[in-house]
Amino acid sequence: MDVFLGVLGPMRAEHAGAEIDLGHARQRCVLAVLVAEANHVVSLDTLAERVWGERQPQRAHPVLRSYLSRLRSVLPGVFERRTEGYVLSVEDDAIDLLRFRTLVDAARSRPDEEAAELYEQALRLWRGEPFDGLDVPWLATLRGRLAAERMAAELDQHDVLLRTGRHGELIPRLAERTAEHPLDERLAAQYMVALYRNGRPADALEHYGAIRARLAEELGSDPTAPLRRLHQQILSSDTALDLDSPQRTDVAAVVPRQLPAAPRLFAGRVTELDLLDGCVDATGTVVVSAVSGSGGVGKTWLALHWAHRNLDRFPDGQLYVNLRGFDPSGVPVAPDVVARGFLDALGVEPGSVPVEPDARFGLYRSLIAGRRMLVVLDNAADTAQVEPLLPGTPTCTVLVTSRRTLAGLTTAHGARTVDLGLLSDDEAWQLLSGHLGAERVTAERAAVAELLSVCGGLPLALGIVAARAATHPDFPLAVLAAELRDHSERLDGLDTGDGIFGLRSVFSWSVRALSADAEELFGLLGLAPGPDINQYAVAALTGHSFGRAGVLLRELESAHLVSQPAPGRYRMHDLVRLYAAERAQGTAEEPLLRLADFYVHTANIAETLLYPQKRETDFGEPIEGVRTQPLTDDSQALAWFDAEYACLYEVQRFVAARDWHLYAWRMARATETYQFRKGLRHARVEFWEAAAKACEHLDGTKRRLQAERGLADAYARIGEHTKAMDQLRRALSVAEELGEVPSQGHINYSLAAAWERHGDDQRALEHALRALEVYGTLDRPVWTAQGNSACGWFHARLGNNEQARPYLERALAIYREIDHRDGQAGTLDSLGLVAYDLGDMAEAIDCFAHSVKLFREIGNTYYEPEILERLGKAQLAAGHDDDAREAWQLARDSFRAQGRPDDADRVRELLAGSGLA
Repeated sequence: MDVFLGVLGPMRAEHAGAEIDLGHARQRCVLAVLVAEANHVVSLDTLAERVWGERQPQRAHPVLRSYLSRLRSVLPGVFERRTEGYVLSVEDDAIDLLRFRTLVDAARSRPDEEAAELYEQALRLWRGEPFDGLDVPWLATLRGRLAAERMAAELDQHDVLLRTGRHGELIPRLAERTAEHPLDERLAAQYMVALYRNGRPADALEHYGAIRARLAEELGSDPTAPLRRLHQQILSSDTALDLDSPQRTDVAAVVPRQLPAAPRLFAGRVTELDLLDGCVDATGTVVVSAVSGSGGVGKTWLALHWAHRNLDRFPDGQLYVNLRGFDPSGVPVAPDVVARGFLDALGVEPGSVPVEPDARFGLYRSLIAGRRMLVVLDNAADTAQVEPLLPGTPTCTVLVTSRRTLAGLTTAHGARTVDLGLLSDDEAWQLLSGHLGAERVTAERAAVAELLSVCGGLPLALGIVAARAATHPDFPLAVLAAELRDHSERLDGLDTGDGIFGLRSVFSWSVRALSADAEELFGLLGLAPGPDINQYAVAALTGHSFGRAGVLLRELESAHLVSQPAPGRYRMHDLVRLYAAERAQGTAEEPLLRLADFYVHTANIAETLLYPQKRETDFGEPIEGVRTQPLTDDSQALAWFDAEYACLYEVQRFVAARDWHLYAWRMARATETYQFRKGLRHARVEFWEAAAKACEHLDGTKRRLQAERGLADAYARIGEHTKAMDQLRRALSVAEELGEVPSQGHINYSLAAAWERHGDDQRALEHALRALEVYGTLDRPVWTAQGNSACGWFHARLGNNEQARPYLERALAIYREIDHRDGQAGTLDSLGLVAYDLGDMAEAIDCFAHSVKLFREIGNTYYEPEILERLGKAQLAAGHDDDAREAWQLARDSFRAQGRPDDADRVRELLAGSGLA
């Protein structure tokens, strides 16, 4: 093909190297629409609406056909006429806009040196304003989108140039762009870093002051957390900002990219896509669009297709979650759990995530305020599940999908609704052609018509039928049509009410084509707890080898019975899962027992890697047919917990419901450290409540005491102090009665913590001393260090500093010997308090700072603001006013982020009272 079209400036066209005349402005507008939708069918109605808007001539279609005829004569070989409209069929290199996008996509996946050149090539393609010289309302909207797309590419290029040390040459360009976009925080961050690295920190700080003032004046908001953090780094000359620093991190705001991949094949939905485009073009309020329709009708496909087609509109990132509103488990994802995941994606450290739901929602809305972001809330159960997740500023767009019409969103939030029906015959034909090829479909029109009739316009059914046909590319489609005609059972209770022939029959067609092992796995996956599953878990579920499990998963995936939304993780559509569970009714419990065993034993391995000093001897070996997932270090353990925690949560509920008591206790025991580090306090209560109930049916007092102590600690950490104290007193009584010596030490240690939260440090010290006395009789260094540290801490809190120091020094020596960083951090904090009370500010500052550093290294940031508060006091006493202000500001912000307003107010008063506010 020797045609070239240029639209990134005045429209121009070449054929065989010669410039050609594209005709008058209206005719060029027709071509502009086809270029913007290159390789997609555009109907005559859509062309008319975009070319004329509301002032269409009476005979718009004949006029358009005449324009298209002239264009086809001067641009031969690029236009195709279809039943539903026209398509401009070209390669990416034939249009400068497509070439630009291809280069940018390539740059985002290449090493920095290569990426820099690709971005430069892409941006050189721009000759001016896109489609310059044409003036219709639709093009004005498109130009805005393309300008945002260009801006996103420029910002990504800036990041590359900053990483490769080219900050000096960037400064003039960044100065110009920040003047043009004074409220863009990502651009501001890049400019500040370029100035700082060029030896101009004062100018960087001045620019921060300017954007902060402008945000306050125009939006009534403060800079977001990443830009504030960069400001603090520049103030403190943080080496992480240095170009050659091994700890250097991205300086721009975290830009989440959570969207799953776009559907490989997509057909039709032109009206719905235009509706969504029109929604986003509106301004002045948060844009909320709600796509509703029956199961399997393609709501998620539409949402993802539109989202990927409009990525340039959302340069500050995209958040996505499957709310599982109609999951077979019947348990939609709670909004505060979703907010937790969004905060992780936005770069909030785990220890800084607020415990209280309202505080989480507030932090989430604060972080996305003023940012041009897309939030996709897929598969919502109802309006109540969605409302807490709506942003508070008009720069964000929310796209919701649900099987229900969410009238509450329309009434309360002005949501635009898009009711998604079945595909038309032409759209269904187009989709099937995409799967099987136009030649095969055209050759058997009668058989295809019968297949389309059976599928009833349901995209899910069409995809499954296409997969069946694709497995035998040489078989006539008439054979498949006859098979479907003969097997037409219905999926009871899941008929959409739209005349669909029957989903059960559609699913059964695909299942009948599976191998025996894959068919068995299909049923088991319908019963397995958890939103998704990995290959190791499937191996345990089936009793097959890891390799064989992968083969079976690929077979199910090729039949469109499972999807792989993330590498190595498989899930079923909820309708398919219901059908699978129905087929598997009456299956023996052995496979599910193996699955629970896999999760429990792998969790125990991960727990041990996170907390090596913890010795758990009550788990035994995995049952026959179960091989745990290999994990070798704490980073792998943490990553495994991150990926599998949603499954572990469901497994705990699953085993508790089946009265698999030993697994309920083991699961609580094996997830303690992860839940503690991630601040999953309410989940810890659920796990330990299930474990305590299970222990009523298990032999062994030790388990019961561990469960009671674990539950008491969980209660204490959510503020249920009375429950916690009662639980511990009962446990101590039992331990003393039965002579369980280690348990007596642990329970006294927990009682010390409980009395501290209750405000009685003297009672806390008494229990700490008893715990240390018990630990002294046992050969467990970590327990001895723990007891010494507790005694030293409570002595220090009571002002007994000379008595506190020996305990703390003994604890620190042991912790260092066994490389227990968590213990070292806590003990250093206590030593800092002692030094402060004794007037040794240099020692206090050193201890507090080292403590904060260690807690950050292990990802345990819950205690950080308390230590920062004490560090600020020591720095103020030493005359380091600026350092004190910074420490207190960080402490205040961290307390707020954790949902601890009273603590935040206390630090705010310290700042005000000392004149440092």
